[in-house]
Amino acid sequence: MSTLVFYSEFDSFEEWSQLLAPHLPGVTICRAETVQNPDEVHYALAWKPPHGFFAPYRNLKLLVNLGAGVDSLVGRDDLPNIPIIRLSDPDMARMMAGYVLFAVLRYARDIPAFERAQREQRWHYLHPRKPSSIRVGVLGLGELGAYTAQELVRQGFDVRGWSRSPKEMTGIRCSSGLASLNDFLSQSDILVVMLPLTPHTAGLLSAERLSRLPDGAAFINVSRGAIVDQAALTDALRSGQIAEATLDVFDREPLPPNDPLWQMENVLITPHLASVAIPASAAQQVAENIQRAARGKPVTNQVFPERGY
Repeated sequence: MSTLVFYSEFDSFEEWSQLLAPHLPGVTICRAETVQNPDEVHYALAWKPPHGFFAPYRNLKLLVNLGAGVDSLVGRDDLPNIPIIRLSDPDMARMMAGYVLFAVLRYARDIPAFERAQREQRWHYLHPRKPSSIRVGVLGLGELGAYTAQELVRQGFDVRGWSRSPKEMTGIRCSSGLASLNDFLSQSDILVVMLPLTPHTAGLLSAERLSRLPDGAAFINVSRGAIVDQAALTDALRSGQIAEATLDVFDREPLPPNDPLWQMENVLITPHLASVAIPASAAQQVAENIQRAARGKPVTNQVFPERGY
C-alpha cells in the first residue's frame, strides 16, 4: 500500500482527494494527522508545510508543490533528496495573466484618478492613452511571466522583459543579466514583478534600484514580497516617485494591521491570490506524475528549490 499525505492551509483536501482518487487506485489519500503508517507515505501534496513536516516520512518518493513558488522548500533539513514537481497548469497561468492585465489596464486607463474623482463627486475627464505609448516591464520571464508578457503584447502595450539568462520572445524587447537591470527599470512606466524568490533575487529591488523607475511609474508585485525592499517601496509611494502600486505579496504575510501600506490611497492590496492551484484542471497532471514515480520513471515539471525554479 502507498499513502499520499496532504498539507495546505489554503487548499481544499476534500476537493483534491475527490479528484485524485479515481486516478490513483491503491493509494490512500489523507491529511497528516490521519496517517496510519508513516513508512507507507510515498507521496506528498503540500503547500508551505511547517518545519519538520517531512521528517516522519522516511520512504517519501515524490513531493508535489501546490503552487508555482518553491521558496518555502529551500534550506530544509527535513526534506529528503527526492524529485519535487510544481503544478504547470494553464489555468494558473491564465489566472495570473488576468490579474496582471487587470492591474496594468487599471493604470493604463487612469482608473485610480476616476476612483478619486468619484469619491469627491467630481466629473474628471482624462483622454485615454494609446497602449503602444505605455512601456510595461515584466521582471521575470519564467512560465507565468512569459505567458503574462504575451497577453500584454496582445493588448497592444510596449512590452519589455528581463530575465537572468537570455531569452527571445516575439513582440517583446528582452534583456538579461544584472548589468542591464537598471536600464530595464528606467524604461518601465509600469513594472510587473514576476521573479521567483531565490538567493539571487532576495532584496533585488533595493531603494537604489527602485529609484531607477521613471518618476510617476506604477508598480505591480505578484511574485514574493522579499524581492522588494518594502520600506523603500513605501517611501517611494509616499513621495510620489512611484505613483501607484498593486501589491499581492509582502515581506510579512498577512500584512500586519499597523503597516502604513494599508492607509495609502495609491496602493491596492490583495491577499496573495493572483494565481492559485485549480484542482479540477491540475489533478490529472498530479496523478500522472505520481504514477510515473511509482513506476520509477522520470517526472515532469521538476523543480530545484535552491535554484528557485
